[in-house]
Amino acid sequence: MEKNSQKIGRIQSAALDSLEAFSVDIESSFTKGLPTFTIVGLTDESIKESKERIKSALLLNDFSFPPLRITLSLAPSDRSKKGSHFDLPMALLIASSQKRDFLDFYCFGELGLDGKVRSTDSIFAIVLSLATTKRALKVVVPKDISEKVAMIFGVEVYGVATLQEAIDFFADTKSATPVASKDLDFSFIELGEKYYYQNHFPLDFSDVKGQRQGVRAALIAATGFHNLILTGSPGTGKSMISKRLQYILPPMSLEDILFCGKINSLAKEHFSLSPQRPYRSPHHSSTKTSIFGGGSKGAKIGEIALASRGVFFQDELPHVPKTTLEALREPMEDKKMLISRVNSKVEYETDFMFVGAMNPCPCGNLLSKSKDCRCSDIEILRYKNRLSDPFLDRIDLFVEVLEVDLKQNNLYTSKEMQDLVLQGFAMQIKRSQKCFNSRIADKDLERFCVLNEECQELLQK
Repeated sequence: MEKNSQKIGRIQSAALDSLEAFSVDIESSFTKGLPTFTIVGLTDESIKESKERIKSALLLNDFSFPPLRITLSLAPSDRSKKGSHFDLPMALLIASSQKRDFLDFYCFGELGLDGKVRSTDSIFAIVLSLATTKRALKVVVPKDISEKVAMIFGVEVYGVATLQEAIDFFADTKSATPVASKDLDFSFIELGEKYYYQNHFPLDFSDVKGQRQGVRAALIAATGFHNLILTGSPGTGKSMISKRLQYILPPMSLEDILFCGKINSLAKEHFSLSPQRPYRSPHHSSTKTSIFGGGSKGAKIGEIALASRGVFFQDELPHVPKTTLEALREPMEDKKMLISRVNSKVEYETDFMFVGAMNPCPCGNLLSKSKDCRCSDIEILRYKNRLSDPFLDRIDLFVEVLEVDLKQNNLYTSKEMQDLVLQGFAMQIKRSQKCFNSRIADKDLERFCVLNEECQELLQK
């Protein structure tokens, strides 16, 4: 029995189940018989294709493939697993000739046919998810992603560029040096912890002429993360204001930055660890599935998940399908959404700031001083009724963006607005408020929003 147990090699990796990672124990067995190579454990096509990549990587790097029955098992075997990041740990088990276990480290990496180790879109998300549940986590990842992974707090990261480097690393792990954990190279304010922001404004509020009411409302909305709807004739600056909001939003904690990087990597979009809050602006004709997520084979996240902790902007609001608008009510209220399918269930965060833009009437000229409105009262009423009262109840600020004289000066630059947002954010943190103003619970309103008699009288009116 002891002799047989020495033929089992083990290594750790992980896989994603919707948005969360779970540990995967990979075991190898080498037995006498007709030479075969089998991978078991409820794996998908990308893992089955690993066999050819592993064979090529080993043979082209002067490793002899053992003439035995090779079985690799990915446990737990009752949970579906997918991803080419299992290539490296499985190749290590074969190259090690069953001599030892590798249970102190989690290993990830896709193998090229020449033995180079490449990163995949899911590795960062997997490590980040593991870091939230496991302490003193040690990981071996592709070198090209090692510095980004090293930014995750509490993770000891080792980067390898080739299969041979990985083999050498596990031959002497004690002498290996982890990747240095670097702090984010961005501006920050210290309020008990660091909150990061960027002094970069590709779109600046200095371009917005006049529109003092609209710009002021944008400043208030950004500071408190309030939902906002801008109403005005075409060309008055609704979209200009909305697109510039993303650059003045409150600073981000390290946890916020890592969360956004995780969501983007899960969606297989380009991601970078940056304190730039997300901004999503799907077309008003986008399908309901693309907005909320879903799918027949497996539940996937949608635009509102990608906008979480940032801005979800919807232009031409009354032209968005009514079913989509009504379905937005729950994620706007609960800040989360559950997608249920027969084969999968996924719950994800939807803590976004909603910004909408719309015309005042079908022709757009109802508020215009230079053009006549061509719409009847019934058409205007029907147009406005496309937005239901329960939906509008979730909007904090309604602003009419009127036509202005182009000679009017701008109210603020984006830098000036960002400074004001930072002041407001610091005030929230210093009074022990753990959320934005718009997210304050009813029980905390009297604690954080103390009104004098004059303000209370105005509120009653």
